[in-house]
Amino acid sequence: MKTETIAIHGGNNVTDALKPVIQPITLSTTFEHQDNSMLYGRLENPNRKSLEQVMAALEKGVDAAAFSSGNAAANAVFQALPAGAHVIAPDDMYHGLRSLLETVFFDKIHVDFVDMTQPEQVAAAIKPATHLLWIESPSNPLLKISAIKTLCHLAHENDVTVVCDNTFASPIFQQPLEEGADLVMHSNTKYIGGHSDVIGGVLITGKKTDFWNKIRSVQQLAGAVPSPFDTYFLTRSIKTLPYRMKAHAANASQIARFLSKHPLIEKVYYPGLETHPGHKTARAQMQGYGGMLSVVIKGNARDADRFVDELTYFSNATSLGGVESLIERRSRVQGVTEGVPEQLIRISAGLENTEDLLEDLEKGLKVLR
Repeated sequence: MKTETIAIHGGNNVTDALKPVIQPITLSTTFEHQDNSMLYGRLENPNRKSLEQVMAALEKGVDAAAFSSGNAAANAVFQALPAGAHVIAPDDMYHGLRSLLETVFFDKIHVDFVDMTQPEQVAAAIKPATHLLWIESPSNPLLKISAIKTLCHLAHENDVTVVCDNTFASPIFQQPLEEGADLVMHSNTKYIGGHSDVIGGVLITGKKTDFWNKIRSVQQLAGAVPSPFDTYFLTRSIKTLPYRMKAHAANASQIARFLSKHPLIEKVYYPGLETHPGHKTARAQMQGYGGMLSVVIKGNARDADRFVDELTYFSNATSLGGVESLIERRSRVQGVTEGVPEQLIRISAGLENTEDLLEDLEKGLKVLR
């Protein structure tokens, strides 16, 4: 099956005798004992199994494990590491995951944050105790592009496991397992759900290794699993994912090109622009450039807030990947971060009419003149 067909049929497992076209929600927390059957809802659920099945197929993996959030998925990876393990993570990464590493795991694992766009920095950071290389490409919020295949080769030469956060790209635009990654992580809250109404996360593996079995144990024993309702709606949303992603990317590209030529914009971060330092790498490993971009206005944080407050079709809210366009001054959410200007604005391009979005941005920029 091709991608669009997988998205529609890959997670549809109907066991009902009436043969409904769409798999119903199974709410039962327990199941009668039978050979090779489900036992208990924390361990497995038909709707969760369907979500895991379709996500594994889209990422070209062999298995997947769904969680109650993206952070819960990442947490399972970190919990599966041995005590005292060394982790290499990106200097630009989702602040929720960085906070998880720095607060919950600060005394359990050791982390070095490096610029993943510079493989030599990754090589220099590898130690005998290094167990994990965490890649995020495109990164949040600076849209840095890492050469996944190069970093995976470097890691595997040193027996280091590679996990790639593929949230910004989605499986439609990038398949890290095919580039050599061992695991892929998604915050299902974003493009997988696509409607800003479900929180979830998922891990996909290319092989069923001992490390993967440990992650499965964390999922089933710790129990940070999504509800049947959540997995049902995520599987339903995936059916439109390929077409939504194409529209998100089309709008983001138009917005990026418009803003890159605007006199009040200092810089635009979008890998689809030929001027982006990671454009060549993105073109080689991605099938599309995604629906996320960040911009730096000519001004200060107060000017950025004035611009955002003036908009109509861009909601001033955190998160991303929904059908509606979202915008925020990133430092207002994650605090002052090295390398992220205080007037940097992150945009999640929604599925509204492109002309309406561009007119809205032009209207907002007028307050800065």
